[in-house]
Amino acid sequence: MDSVLPHDVPTGPPAGLPDPATLASLANAFFSALPGNAPQVGGAPDVAATLPFTAPVTSEISNPAPAGSPLAGPGGAGTGVPGAALPQGQVPGGNLLPSAPTHVLSLGNRAPALAPHGVAQNGLPDSAVTVAPALDPRFGGAALGVPEAHGAQRPSASGAAPASPYYFLGETAQARTSTVASPDIVVPGWNEVSAQSLGLPGVDQPLAEQRFPYDRPAASQAAPNVAPAQHTGGSHYFLNLNEGSQFPGHTSTTTDSVPHAGPSAHPPFDVNAIRRDFPILQERVNGRQLVWFDNAATTHKPQAVIDRLAYFYAHENSNIHRAAHALAGRATDAYEAARSKVQRFIGAASPEEIIFVRGTTEAINLVAKTWGVKHVGEGDEIIVSHLEHHANIVPWQQLAAQTGAKLRVIPVDDSGQVLLDEYRRLLNDRTKIVSVTQVSNALGTVVPVKEIVELAHRAGAKALVDGAQSVSHMRVDVQALDADFFVFSGHKVFGPTGIGVVYGKRAILEDMPPWQGGGNMIADVTFERTVFQPPPNRFEAGTGNIADAVGLGAAIDYVQRVGIENIARYEHDLLAYATSVLQPVPGVRLIGTARDKASVLSFVLKGYETEEVGQALNEEGIAVRSGHHCAQPILRRFGVEATVRPSLAFYNTCDEVDALVSVVRRLSSRR
Repeated sequence: MDSVLPHDVPTGPPAGLPDPATLASLANAFFSALPGNAPQVGGAPDVAATLPFTAPVTSEISNPAPAGSPLAGPGGAGTGVPGAALPQGQVPGGNLLPSAPTHVLSLGNRAPALAPHGVAQNGLPDSAVTVAPALDPRFGGAALGVPEAHGAQRPSASGAAPASPYYFLGETAQARTSTVASPDIVVPGWNEVSAQSLGLPGVDQPLAEQRFPYDRPAASQAAPNVAPAQHTGGSHYFLNLNEGSQFPGHTSTTTDSVPHAGPSAHPPFDVNAIRRDFPILQERVNGRQLVWFDNAATTHKPQAVIDRLAYFYAHENSNIHRAAHALAGRATDAYEAARSKVQRFIGAASPEEIIFVRGTTEAINLVAKTWGVKHVGEGDEIIVSHLEHHANIVPWQQLAAQTGAKLRVIPVDDSGQVLLDEYRRLLNDRTKIVSVTQVSNALGTVVPVKEIVELAHRAGAKALVDGAQSVSHMRVDVQALDADFFVFSGHKVFGPTGIGVVYGKRAILEDMPPWQGGGNMIADVTFERTVFQPPPNRFEAGTGNIADAVGLGAAIDYVQRVGIENIARYEHDLLAYATSVLQPVPGVRLIGTARDKASVLSFVLKGYETEEVGQALNEEGIAVRSGHHCAQPILRRFGVEATVRPSLAFYNTCDEVDALVSVVRRLSSRR
């Protein structure tokens, strides 16, 4: 069928409906043609003719929960079942309001059938149908009035792909109308998650085939058909407000030109293709479609990551290592393949240099409480920058208090960039470790970590780089940086929460004592002594977060397919545009104006508390962070206790930026 974009969705009942007899005839023809439906024989009654808007023999064909089942209710399995027609008297978009008599499946008739939560895009009242997960269609239902979006449609009768797999326009624009999908992109079936849809071996394949690493060769990890960017405009995040070029596909009502990263031959980035991969972006808040500008706190997950997690729990769930059974083999392969994906993603030398932890906070604590306790003593010095998140301050304060070491701080200038000359003065032969962020979560400043690491090494110190805010915005190569440690969180790079990474140089990790004791990290235990495993197992005591590590691997696959350079370039232009339209608003003060920035805008508005601005934006469905962002020292450096912080990702748009600026302008005009 033809795809329907959100703005094409009707906002009311269709005009000029055919008479019931015609609809009944069409319904009969449709349901007779469904796979598995035999033609009527023996003069069977024409059910649809007597029940307009209803599938023939609904209770037998479309209700897999028979009478008496705990999943069944007075009206059967409801309209969440794929293939079931609308109930009598309902129209698309009616959304089955709580007052409607139609029953919707609830588990055991105990959960509420309807909740004040919706995904409809047509502006009608929102409420969601609660159905058994196995019966819930993946892409909305007719009764909800939710159209099947591009990239999420049922296969056509001819088997042709109904939606374009391309993320980029330009050279591939003609290919968007082609019926042949790119061989490099797997388009899963519309109503199920299978091994093949995730690029995995089938569960019925021989064990030897199931146990191969669940990832593609490194050479195929790059985005298909997309050459590496040859960027001639300097840093991807360089904001030159004197250089003007129109943002692709957008005309602002508040400015005629926006900064651009510089000339290049890449095709325009198709943000709408990206947005179709993130189901939560269709969510509605306060009656308006969600605008997610809280990406520095957490990023949303593409359907590929959601599907990969579901597949793990459905087909691979097991503890890893040692066990001889098939599921342990699948889970181990998936987990270790995720480790290899992380290794390639950040440019580490081997998978053994990758340790899985809960997140960046735990990662820094691990380094401080293992390497730090062993190598930092009384009178030694630890250096951090003024830009740091609390997670890169508190563990080092604790270490200093424990050992008698001193904590030194690299100052920043009035734009929010670190002062390298002052940093050089701090370094001395007592400096043991320098720990700095690559991108400030509060200001967006991109820190020159390569130079910082090099200077630390000249002084004989180790260097840790906090990449929580950088890995989703720019290419990271830990060997090129020469970092001794690099840490980041999965949920900042479109992966699950509760999973993070410590990279450490192999020789350094082998010299570090374990942090926690227990299973998985031991080679041999007696009551007299314990022999520990080599890295990385030495630092992964107990049952790890196996499923979310696999989900992180899927998120990395997704980012690699789109291309991190393409993401960086698009976000640079979007940040430049947002800066150019927000900065002139009367009463707005941007906090953090370094020339080299990632996708963060921190600001305060004269006459308003930050919470007031955040609440006003939330009323329009716009999510931002307001507060101190766990970075109080740097905000106090600029004389504020809190800021409003919109933070951007590659699924955000200029229209969303305009919506935010419109609210800020309205508030500004009132005070």
